[in-house]
Amino acid sequence: MVHLEQKRRAYLQAMGIDVWLSRDAEQRVAEADAEPALDLDWPELRQCVASCTRCELSASRTNTVFGVGNQQADWLIIGEAPGAEEDRRGEPFVGRAGQLLDQMLLAIGQSRESVFIANILKCRPPHNRDPKPTEAAACRGYLERQIELVQPKIILAVGKIAAQNLLDSGDPVGRMRGRPHDLGGIPLVVTYHPAYLLRSPSQKHKSWSDLCLAKRLADEVSA
Repeated sequence: MVHLEQKRRAYLQAMGIDVWLSRDAEQRVAEADAEPALDLDWPELRQCVASCTRCELSASRTNTVFGVGNQQADWLIIGEAPGAEEDRRGEPFVGRAGQLLDQMLLAIGQSRESVFIANILKCRPPHNRDPKPTEAAACRGYLERQIELVQPKIILAVGKIAAQNLLDSGDPVGRMRGRPHDLGGIPLVVTYHPAYLLRSPSQKHKSWSDLCLAKRLADEVSA
């Protein structure tokens, strides 16, 4: 659980106010750049991601995309990688796909503010290509630490890249969705990416079924 001082620093950073870390904290961030995440708190982890040069994407990014939302959320939404607008704004799931995701969350009683949203990658791949395995591996420690900090009751893997990386699978979304998975003791549900649903609206009913499954699993954990 993030203590009050960590929360205060996280709020200041979210508002764009410089957050000064102690010398000890700076040392831990530097160590995490070589071996990401370790036991960093939220501000330290955010700083580590912002200064990361672990893969070639650091040279072409505009902003890192750390994640947004409730840092103690019951729901953790994980997408694949930032696109052009996400890279420009430093926020995941914006634009039309983000608007659709917001609508999907509202349909099950959640919102962008009540969940935490992150990506497999923290930097945009050029031309929105799929992440390379080495890039996903370089970011994996950051995501794993985010999962540890949030301690969600349910993880929703959005799209093929997210699902395949989280579950270490080569299966398509259609084969992974529709049933619960387990990620380190946390229930995980796979669903289609909103960008895919915009291109294939006939598949929206399947995503609704996935969301209902995720809600049921989260409610069971809460019971």
